[in-house]
Amino acid sequence: MKMALMVIDLQKAYYAGTSRPSMDAASEYVNAALAAFRKKSLPVVWVQHVDEDDGSVPGSVGFELIDALEPLEGEHRIQKRYGNAFNKTDCGAYLASLGVDTVVMAGYCAEYCVLSTCRGAKDLDLTPILLRGSLASGNPERIPFVEAVNDVVSYGALLKMLEASLWT
Repeated sequence: MKMALMVIDLQKAYYAGTSRPSMDAASEYVNAALAAFRKKSLPVVWVQHVDEDDGSVPGSVGFELIDALEPLEGEHRIQKRYGNAFNKTDCGAYLASLGVDTVVMAGYCAEYCVLSTCRGAKDLDLTPILLRGSLASGNPERIPFVEAVNDVVSYGALLKMLEASLWT
C-alpha cells in the first residue's frame, strides 16, 4: 500500500469566527503529519477551493492557505470548484500515477468538503482515512459525526504505521 496526505481548503477566506480556532487546532496536526509524510518522501496534495462568492479566487488573499501551513515546492496542488476534490480535477489521475491507494485526509470544512472528498475517494477505489484532530469546521460540534462515519487514525497510530513501513 502507498499513502498520500491530502490537506483540504485550509484557506484564509474561511479563517474567521468559529472556524479560526478550529483551523488553528487542525493545523497543528496537519503540520505534524506533513513532517512525517515528508520524512518518508510520500506525496502531499494541497487542495484549494475556488469560489468567487467566498472571495477565494486564485491571486486573492482569501485563496491563500492559512499562515500556519507552508507547502513545499513540488508538492501537488489542486484547485476545485466542487466539494469533492476529485470532481473535475486531476487529483484521481495524479494519485493513480503514483500508485497511491490510501489517502490520509485533513482540513476544512469537515462536514462539507472533507466528507465529500472522502466519499469521492471511495468512488475511485481509494481508501480514505481521516486524521483525528486535523479536521476543522465553523461548527466544530459536527466534527465527531464526520469522524464517526469514516475511518479515522490517530496521529500516534499514523506514525507507527509510517515507521513500520506498513503503508509506504
